[in-house]
Amino acid sequence: MPDTKPCPECRSTITYPTGTSWMCGECGHEWNPEEVAAANAGPVVKDANGNVLKDGDDVVMVKDLPVKGAPKALKAGTKVRGIRLVDGDHNIDCRIEGFGAMALKSEFVRKA
Repeated sequence: MPDTKPCPECRSTITYPTGTSWMCGECGHEWNPEEVAAANAGPVVKDANGNVLKDGDDVVMVKDLPVKGAPKALKAGTKVRGIRLVDGDHNIDCRIEGFGAMALKSEFVRKA
């Protein structure tokens, strides 16, 4: 018997395969395991070159970015170590040496 997959609706383990999908014997919910896995994977964050970023990556700025309240802009080529991905418009949280904590958009960085 194949490994049973718990129902994503009611978490019941009384499930069975029906061709390409699975069916729950308790609540009657039918689902495709690949679609459920893709939905649970979360958003994919890509850099300016289309490379997928993940927590802890090092990135490099690809253009000068002016910062409100700062006397000078962040220069292209500035290396940022150990990024953290977050939800929102500015989807990278990081700490830039000599500057401090910063939120960046992934479209202005490339993977180092």
